[in-house]
Amino acid sequence: MNDQTWDAALKAARDAAEAAAEVIRHYWRCGVDVEIKSDATPVTIADREAEQAIRAILAPALPGAAIYGEEFGLDGSCDGLLWLVDPLDGTKSFVRRTPFFSTQIALMHRGELVLGVSSAPVYGETMWASVGGGTWFNGARVRVAPTSDMAQASMSTGNVKTLTADVRWQVLGGLIRDSNRIRGYGDFCHYHLLAQGGLDLVIESDVNILDIAALAVIVREAGGVFTDLEGQPLTLETRSVLAGTPAIHAQALRRLALC
Repeated sequence: MNDQTWDAALKAARDAAEAAAEVIRHYWRCGVDVEIKSDATPVTIADREAEQAIRAILAPALPGAAIYGEEFGLDGSCDGLLWLVDPLDGTKSFVRRTPFFSTQIALMHRGELVLGVSSAPVYGETMWASVGGGTWFNGARVRVAPTSDMAQASMSTGNVKTLTADVRWQVLGGLIRDSNRIRGYGDFCHYHLLAQGGLDLVIESDVNILDIAALAVIVREAGGVFTDLEGQPLTLETRSVLAGTPAIHAQALRRLALC
């Protein structure tokens, strides 16, 4: 793969995110009926039409790449180039008229995440990044904060339900006590804030790789560290997140590793 191919792939991902945004904004204004999937999560016509719009742009952009989407599953093989698509991450928020939802598009090459686009259409925010190309927020380059002292750190949590029954719950409590302040922005929002210097640590459980793949590239290219709660790199099976500035991530990981 040459640089021109990667540039074309990033452009396609950004174009696909904008196409999805048009669909999502339309149904945000008009309202939608809600269905419940077999896993007890909601889905709407906005989810499905947004993914169709994304696939229509991504498929011809990289003809040899597989596409794994939230609503229509896997088309192709996971071994080489693989698009990871969540057309409407945060459907529960969408149907309750809470604007914490986004479109997530990432590209994985032989198991490594190489680019990501995160679009929050109601907020008017789009972030994108590619390996070696930095992180961009609405056209301006951004970086994580230089925070290195936990006492000065701002942290955010999301989807921590499973941690309440885990020994790491006590560690999370300690991190909260020792930090400067705690928020629970959730979804795309706290990763966008982390990548542009507004937060220093994000902890989540109960996630899916489609939710976080693009955001991982965005945080890393902004100078941050993005792993699971054990400090392991992301895979298709990843279910948790520890993301932060390098120093704060390292401190949090050392404390979690004692569990």
